[in-house]
Amino acid sequence: MKDPNNTRNTMPRRGSPLWIFFVVVISLGVGAFVATLTRLTATELDALVHMPVILILGAFIVFGELRPIITPGSTENNGATTSTTFSFAALLYAGLPIAAVLQAVAVITCGVFRGRTPHRIAFNVAQYTLSLAAAQLALLACGIHGVPSDPWVPEGRDLPAIALAGAVYFICNDALVGAAVALHERVSLIKALRWDLGYQVLVHLALLGLAPLMVVAMDRSAWFLQLIVLPFIAVYLNASVSVRREHQALHDGLTGLPNRKMLIVRTEEALAEVRGATARRLGGMVGAGRRQQADPVGGRAGLFLLDLDRFKEVNDTLGHPTGDRLLQLVAHRLTHSVRPGDLVARLGGDEFAVLLPTVRDAAAAREVAARLRAALSEPVRLDGLSFDLEASVGIALFPDHAPDFELLLQRADVAMYNAKENRTGVEVYSPDKDRNSPARLGMLGDLRGAIDRGELELYYQPKISLHDGQLVGMEALIRWRHPEQGLLEPDDFLPIAEQTYLMRAITHYVVNAALAQAASWWKEDLAVQVSVNASGRDLLDTGLAEAIEDGLLEHGLPAAALQLEITERILMNETAYASETVGSLAELGIPLSLDDFGTGYSSLVRLKRLPVEELKIDSSFVQRLTATAEDAVIVRSIVDLVRTLGLRSVAEGVEDAQTARLLREMGCDAAQGWHFGRPMDAATATDWLRSVNGFHGLGPSPGGSEPNRESGERDIASRSSL
Repeated sequence: MKDPNNTRNTMPRRGSPLWIFFVVVISLGVGAFVATLTRLTATELDALVHMPVILILGAFIVFGELRPIITPGSTENNGATTSTTFSFAALLYAGLPIAAVLQAVAVITCGVFRGRTPHRIAFNVAQYTLSLAAAQLALLACGIHGVPSDPWVPEGRDLPAIALAGAVYFICNDALVGAAVALHERVSLIKALRWDLGYQVLVHLALLGLAPLMVVAMDRSAWFLQLIVLPFIAVYLNASVSVRREHQALHDGLTGLPNRKMLIVRTEEALAEVRGATARRLGGMVGAGRRQQADPVGGRAGLFLLDLDRFKEVNDTLGHPTGDRLLQLVAHRLTHSVRPGDLVARLGGDEFAVLLPTVRDAAAAREVAARLRAALSEPVRLDGLSFDLEASVGIALFPDHAPDFELLLQRADVAMYNAKENRTGVEVYSPDKDRNSPARLGMLGDLRGAIDRGELELYYQPKISLHDGQLVGMEALIRWRHPEQGLLEPDDFLPIAEQTYLMRAITHYVVNAALAQAASWWKEDLAVQVSVNASGRDLLDTGLAEAIEDGLLEHGLPAAALQLEITERILMNETAYASETVGSLAELGIPLSLDDFGTGYSSLVRLKRLPVEELKIDSSFVQRLTATAEDAVIVRSIVDLVRTLGLRSVAEGVEDAQTARLLREMGCDAAQGWHFGRPMDAATATDWLRSVNGFHGLGPSPGGSEPNRESGERDIASRSSL
């Protein structure tokens, strides 16, 4: 499977260590290859064309290069090329010139077929030529030399010599490739060789060990080669199936990028490497008698979270196929803008992650992020249209900001949200901008699992008309049935979720569950509008409107069946107010309710321009309505203002009949609170709706009761509900 993060086709910078290494190896390889060609006799040239054994060997070498056996856990870069068996057999049987020419033809053919760059093809030809030449010298030292006119066939006593030549071939080949990888990935040679040394030793032991058997078979008849190839084909097919399954499990199907699962594995490896490097550095400092703490240069790892801005415009305007092509283009640009060794992953939608296994400091991380944004900002032309892309990037560093992957991702998400909200483009995580406490961070891990385990539930609280007692709607309120702490209110867990990527998952869950429940009620002729709360982060989620539209179509509901409640403070946030999500919701016809009205400073112009159908008066004013004249004046003024705007006024926190009566006298349209009904689970709410289908009174409804003022218990239905 092709690795999108593979940047080995990129030409190294002129004068860099990798460029110098390539020049030296290619020069030596060209010299060795030219010297080998000059030794080709007329007999050997004739053998290349007319000897069936040589032609069959050449075909197998080409096939082995084109179809490496990639086992689970390996990649195209370290997969076993079965050409090793055939080229080593050609070396034993007919000598270096034949083996080198056949291998060079195979490498060039494979390079052209796979689109490899000339410098990489040249290096591979040189690498194989030098390795075969080194093995030839080992054979000559043991008195072994085969030529086409007098092929050499091994006997039992020749096994030590063959083992020596095979070991020399492996050491030379692995050292050349390992050095190139080390320079490309910017790691030490020892580390590069240790990455898959055991795998390479085992594979080459098997491949090189088959070469003498192939030579013996060739000496009998060229047709026996086909029998030896059959096991290779069987292994290749089985390995291909296993690798395809592994690839699908660890990669995104659309872009081919690693997914979250692979990102976790690679991040854990990077963090372990940083921990080890830090421990070795500190051990060296102690051994040298140094007590001061040095700055951990190279002792950090970085995790970026990147979210595209205005991506939904592409999907809405040009369609999902074009949006998919755009995501593939973004993946290509990102993978070609990071450093060798960095990893780009797609987490879903238009959200990507970038892992920097090593980074000097926050300033260096910002430079990489700026380079990524610059690459994405280049104009894109799709379907005849040209448009610009922008992205918001959040950065979190290990060990500065978090000790493990989950917390690192969460804090990168907090930084990304700050970058999007403040329109700065790039933000490094700052504790000052993170309102999460250590105790709540511990709850974050539980909440992540709660979504998957189905521990989140929706409760429903009625909104009642103060004029005729008819039901106006039901507000969906989220609860978490924690396995240890019992039923948790929104204030116990939503504040931390609102700053993380979990908020998107929670919101989509609530919307889907609310729409499913609304559809169930509508099928029973209980046509009630269900409202759900939306956070400021939700209004920056370009996928929210699309999810709502899909849900309405799936359940066959009109847009009026769902209402979104947003707080007044969100309305004052220019980013959220002007977000494309709000515009998309307006186009769908989804009505908005402005929650907690009176606690902020709303612009009346904005109110008129948004699809707001009702304003909810904050409970802090309503609950003091009968106690202070000032609050009564405020509530009356809000009711009059709302009526002037042609909207519906809803009072929150109504807990007694006297408050309900005063609100009705003021002209308030509807009310919500314990006086009319407590939040109920879906089953209880369904029974309640059936029982009050013709309910007209303003007294406490079934399920309603006076509040427990001794415990101060309240339902949280505004700022922290959803």
